[in-house]
Amino acid sequence: MEKELAKFVEELKSAGGENLKAVILYGSSVTGEFQPKHSHLDLLCVVENAGVAQIESLQPAVERWLRKGHPEPRVFAQEELRSFADVFAIEFLDMKAHHRVLFGEDVLAGLSVPLRYHKLQVERELQTNWLRLRQALLAAPKKTKAQLGILTASVSSFGVLFRHTLMALGEAPAANKREVIDSVARLAGCDPRGFHTILDFREGKRKEREIDIHETLEGYFRLVERVTREVDRRLDGNA
Repeated sequence: MEKELAKFVEELKSAGGENLKAVILYGSSVTGEFQPKHSHLDLLCVVENAGVAQIESLQPAVERWLRKGHPEPRVFAQEELRSFADVFAIEFLDMKAHHRVLFGEDVLAGLSVPLRYHKLQVERELQTNWLRLRQALLAAPKKTKAQLGILTASVSSFGVLFRHTLMALGEAPAANKREVIDSVARLAGCDPRGFHTILDFREGKRKEREIDIHETLEGYFRLVERVTREVDRRLDGNA
């Protein structure tokens, strides 16, 4: 992983030249929750100018990175970081909390993330991901492997949203994903075992044949639904 990162950073530096101001690693590879089969290397590239020519100069390096199965880095112009942080408070709060500078300046260290839209983003993202989860189940074959795939693919996103749910409701965020899930489950008066089952499966602690998929689906969906409704109720009541 480190060799791939170092090589990609060098390619970005060569392609971006003086326009490239920083390359920053964030996400699960920094928090210690990286799972090789399921996690990605999340990168932030900060440039001086983000026009068409500047973005196109990075494209060949990024294309090679994508062919290795990695997601494309997020590219921001340095002067627009604060305005984006205002709208994408969830993402930037997490980046600020856990990141590693691979090249250039630590532009996140001094970045102030306004919280005026944080609660609204939490509510919107919960509702959006809840809808996506239902639609994915609707479109998937009624087979354990397919249904486990849906839950495994979504558990990381809900872990992030649940942590920010606690923040939005004035609760202290827990230290790790499992504690976050337990905390929001208590808040919503719900059983967290469906989520724990998927985390166990994702981490290789439980085999597919050991999982009651119907029970797991029911518990997983129930927790997402109740947390989403509780956030809607509480935030609307505080509006």
